[in-house]
Amino acid sequence: MIAVRTPVASRDWDGVVVAVNSADQYVQCQSKGDKGTSQDSPPTFINDRLWGTGRTVEYFDSMLEPVATGRYLMLGAGHYTSDVAKITISYGDDPKEYPARMAGGAFVYGAALAPDTPPGPRYVGPSPSVHAYDASGKEIYNQAKDPKFTAKE
Repeated sequence: MIAVRTPVASRDWDGVVVAVNSADQYVQCQSKGDKGTSQDSPPTFINDRLWGTGRTVEYFDSMLEPVATGRYLMLGAGHYTSDVAKITISYGDDPKEYPARMAGGAFVYGAALAPDTPPGPRYVGPSPSVHAYDASGKEIYNQAKDPKFTAKE
């Protein structure tokens, strides 16, 4: 099980929790104080159906919510294959990468982003981009280059 508490709280969220069972099923729940919620139905969900052939990283959720301080609260989670040693997240067009928390094949991240964080391609606000590295430090996945997210519609 892994959890991230964000540095700021929105009206509805201040963290995320992901647990993995022995069948590699993933349960995700957003938190607010000592209560948990999920936008999905049922209230929490077990997800073992996202793996696509040849995928290195898959996602549960990525959400952005403004907070009263004029910043954005960013939460996200997903899972990765065994050849991934490190997951990082960059935001908007800023190339700086921040570590995600990883355990049991799942990852989570949470951030408070400044209002001047440059927007990215998937949100009005700053978009997260997931990066995955192997044990040698070589980048083996970059969401900003993933055709699933960059294809023109």
